[in-house]
Amino acid sequence: MRSHLLRGGTVLGLASLVVAGSASAQSLTGAGATFPNPIYTKWFDAYHKKTGVQINYQSIGSGGGIRQFTEGTVDFGASDGPMTDEQMAAVKGNVLHVPTVLGAVVLTYNLPALGETRLRFDGPTIARIFQGTITRWNDKAIAQLNPGVKLPDSDIIVVHRSDGSGTSYIFTDFLSKVSPGWRENVGKATSVNWPTGLGGKGNEGVTQQVKQTEGAVGYVELIYALSNNLPYATVENAAGEFVDASLASVTAAAASARFGKNTDFRVSITDAPGKDAYPISSFTWLLVHPDMTDGTKATAIRNFLRWMITAKAQRMASDLKYAPLPNEVVALIGARLPSLKANGKALASE
Repeated sequence: MRSHLLRGGTVLGLASLVVAGSASAQSLTGAGATFPNPIYTKWFDAYHKKTGVQINYQSIGSGGGIRQFTEGTVDFGASDGPMTDEQMAAVKGNVLHVPTVLGAVVLTYNLPALGETRLRFDGPTIARIFQGTITRWNDKAIAQLNPGVKLPDSDIIVVHRSDGSGTSYIFTDFLSKVSPGWRENVGKATSVNWPTGLGGKGNEGVTQQVKQTEGAVGYVELIYALSNNLPYATVENAAGEFVDASLASVTAAAASARFGKNTDFRVSITDAPGKDAYPISSFTWLLVHPDMTDGTKATAIRNFLRWMITAKAQRMASDLKYAPLPNEVVALIGARLPSLKANGKALASE
């Protein structure tokens, strides 16, 4: 199932779930993050079969999702990087960030000579690789982190996102926390001026570049590495432990998140405390208007979000190696949904 979801640009480029249904079924359109596209594809298909509501989703990257949501060309957006205050101010009407799942960004590489050996990295070394100051696989900094591993004497080929990307936001947010040089010279954003490397569009594009290029290293959401049988590194966390990306380690990172009663859900959990926390973890969000102009669509979005936080829907996330939302976050979303409106009026309860 995973390899089917992640194979070929058609499915991931446009998760358009056109399945025959009732002529009166509501249709919604969304666009944005590639990071959660596998679970969104699965959810939207399941929800269509359950309700007849068709949800057409374009997996174009978080930057494109924010842009289309801001321009009003889609009913909802999707992003792995929370919108800035300036971006939110540009949206007609307010913006509610609704967390959907948690995921891990992994450092994946193509070094056949290593066989089954897993590499270890710390944040400062990753930053130096992506800044172009470490250029060979057998560099002393990498060798010190991987004692006993015979590293190839070959060039490192850096691969990064070419599009506006929430995955890039998560990755650069982490690097900005662990490397002063990265923070000062590159920074964190959905798009940055990469000091070196080749660009790939979407998690799909970076995955394929790494898969096809011996000596390459790139960053992708965990399911993309798993589905393409690409190795990925363990990464040192804030407690000094080298941690593998997994449901448990992403959940451990989420344990550090603190949400107030009136939270807007914009929170970073990269470089989280705790010995079991994977350091490049993040929530991912749907972007919706708290007050919409189309009452029918507003109700359809509210109903989907209500279904999305059910235990059954959240369990689907685990099958694709995303971590389900913490119970606290599910409760906060459930408490917020009744506040959604259309033209200033509360939505009818169902």
